[in-house]
Amino acid sequence: MTDPWALSVADAGAAMRAGVLTATALVQSQLDRIAALNPQIHAFVQLDAPGALATAAQADADFAAGRDRGPLQGIGFAVKDMIDVAGLPTGCGSRQASDLPATADAAVVAALRAQGAVCLGKVATYEYALNGPTFDAPHPPVCNPWNRAHITGGSSSGSAAAVAAGMVRLAIGTDTGGSVRSPACYCGIVGLKPTFGALSCAGVVPLAPTLDHVGPMGATVADTAALAAGMGLTGAAAQIGQPVAGMNIGYARDWFAGDPATHPAVLQAMDRAMSDLSLMGIRVSLIPLPDYADAESLGITLLQYESHAQHRTTLPGAYGAAARAALLAGAGITQGAYDQARAAARALHAQVADILSRYDAVVTANVLAPAPTLPFNVTGHPALALPIGLTGGLPIGLQLVGRDHHEPVLFQIGHAFEQATDHTVIRPPV
Repeated sequence: MTDPWALSVADAGAAMRAGVLTATALVQSQLDRIAALNPQIHAFVQLDAPGALATAAQADADFAAGRDRGPLQGIGFAVKDMIDVAGLPTGCGSRQASDLPATADAAVVAALRAQGAVCLGKVATYEYALNGPTFDAPHPPVCNPWNRAHITGGSSSGSAAAVAAGMVRLAIGTDTGGSVRSPACYCGIVGLKPTFGALSCAGVVPLAPTLDHVGPMGATVADTAALAAGMGLTGAAAQIGQPVAGMNIGYARDWFAGDPATHPAVLQAMDRAMSDLSLMGIRVSLIPLPDYADAESLGITLLQYESHAQHRTTLPGAYGAAARAALLAGAGITQGAYDQARAAARALHAQVADILSRYDAVVTANVLAPAPTLPFNVTGHPALALPIGLTGGLPIGLQLVGRDHHEPVLFQIGHAFEQATDHTVIRPPV
């Protein structure tokens, strides 16, 4: 039998329901793998083995009594350390944060626990989800499981690395400027930035509230969709397995292809992925998007102003040097400039929404280019990060962008693409 930690959410659930696997055995296999790999990867910063095993034992008792709480019963997950888990401190990767334990779960964590899912503990973040990696934080930087000399690409670093290394199949991250999607790309996993407001941020430490999203990360599209549904995105997985032939996708190739920072391997892999989608019967059309540089500038103004507002009363404080500098950058932005940026963000949402209304999804690059992720935090549209191959032994990815609340369509297309290729089958050599 496959090692329990390597089973998909669906396969693990089927095995538990068939009585050939227990939740306790599944969680213990994950704890064993964490013990073996975390000293090299540094993904977990707080492990709650007693709590996880107790929850797994309850899941086993529920299965035995015929109580089935849903597809995540007995399934382990990890939580980015910007998100409250009752009984554990929310460390935010910072010496500035309180070391007192949270008194309640964040809304998305509570939703998962109510369905019998098993919280294994907290995983690393860049300090307050700002800049990184840094070496003056309480924990060492997370290493990329594909090559430990490389970074993980964003503040949901522990979430992405833990999933990529097989410590967990599921993890929760946050995305204010790409921090679910960029680490998902760098670590070769799947990650969703949902529609703004679609998942509750209650109990999540804010960075920039008009840009903040909490999102699911998983080893596969189906795993990630199951987590999204469990977190509160009802129906996220409802269209997985439905045909995609005849769908229309807009390919925003010019958004990144002409930028001198674009790695040639990214362009080649993106074009190859579009060919794969065409072979699946999807119509792919080249389309323009609003200027990336303008959208990025808007996002930076909003992020800097709002993050400074969140922390102004505790600066300079015990922050690391990079976080302090990032937060202080917002001090010079006036209320007028911020209000103009908010108005421009609303206009940008309308522009992108008009383009999306003509397509089932829009595709663009994720990272190893100018990292074009921040604009969709500004517009709030859902975006799904998918792996599309390797270059130099490191992952490359794309993002599927959809209309507001069309996450089920993104998961439908993403799953079909995943089934037609082998990109998520290839795992890092840990």
